[in-house]
Amino acid sequence: MMTKEEIQAYINRIGIPEIQSPTKSYLFELHKAHVKNIPWQTIDIFAGNPASIDVSESVQLILNHRSGYCFHLNGAFSSLLRSLGYRVSWHRAGVQPLGEEPRVNSFHLGLTVSLANEQQEEEKWIIDVGLGDMPYEPIPLQVGIFEQGPFKYKVRESNVVKNGWRLEHDPPTSFVGVDFAPEVVHDIEEFKPKHDFYSLSAKSPWINLFLIRHRHATGSNELRGCIWSKREIDGVEKIELQTKSQWLEVLGDIFNEHLVNYSNQEQDELWKRVQKIHEDWKKSKQGESHLT
Repeated sequence: MMTKEEIQAYINRIGIPEIQSPTKSYLFELHKAHVKNIPWQTIDIFAGNPASIDVSESVQLILNHRSGYCFHLNGAFSSLLRSLGYRVSWHRAGVQPLGEEPRVNSFHLGLTVSLANEQQEEEKWIIDVGLGDMPYEPIPLQVGIFEQGPFKYKVRESNVVKNGWRLEHDPPTSFVGVDFAPEVVHDIEEFKPKHDFYSLSAKSPWINLFLIRHRHATGSNELRGCIWSKREIDGVEKIELQTKSQWLEVLGDIFNEHLVNYSNQEQDELWKRVQKIHEDWKKSKQGESHLT
C-alpha cells in the first residue's frame, strides 16, 4: 500500500488536489486525469532502458514525472486505487492488433473495480489507463455501446475465453480490441515474461518504435516517430515534425513528456535515431510508389 504522502504526490502529479473517499465520481475524476496527464509510451524500451514492472517501482515512475506502458500504468494506478480504498482486481488480457486474431496472452494487464451503487448492488467497471488512446473514463462491465468523445466502444462477451469479456475499439483506430479473462491474478510475476519480451526481444514491436499516446476529453494524440496524429470528432490530422526543437515541444506541451531522465545528449541521440528511422521509412514508401 502507498503512504499518504505518496498518494498525495500521485494525485498531484495528475492534477488532482485532494484525497477523497472511494466514490464512483472520484474514480471517474482519477481515471480521466490519469489518461490526460500521463501518456502511454515505449520511449524507455526504444532507448534501451526498460523500467521494471514491479508495482512499487511503477509508482515511483509516476512520482518521478515519468510514465510507461500498460504494465507500468495499470500497475501503478491499481496501487493508487487500492490505497484509496477501492476494490481492484487484476486480469490477464490480450490486445488484438489490426489484421490479427483475438487472444488472451497476458501481454496486457487488465483492471476491474467493484463498487456498490445507490441500491447497494455491486457494479463492476473496466478500468484502463494503459491502452494509450482508449478509454477516457471507466466503462461498465456490461454488454453495450459506450461513447466517449469521438470514440464509440463496444463491450461484449469474449469468444476466446470462457466467461471473459471483450472491449472493442472504435474503427479505424490503433488496434481492434482487448479480450479479458475473468480469473483474478494476484501476482505481477504473471506478466514479467511478457514484459521481458517487449523490452528485450528483437521481435518486440517496441524495440525500434518511438511511440507515445494519450486520451483527452474530445479525442486523442499519438506521436509515432516524427508523425504527430491528432484525432478529434471531425477526423484525424497528421503533422510531420521536422526539427528536434519542434519534436521536443510537442512531447512536452501535448503529451506532458519532458524526458526528465534523459540528458541533453541522450535526447539528441534519441532524436537522431527517430529521425533516421523516419527518413528510412519515407524512402521505402517512395520506393514502393516507383514500383506501382
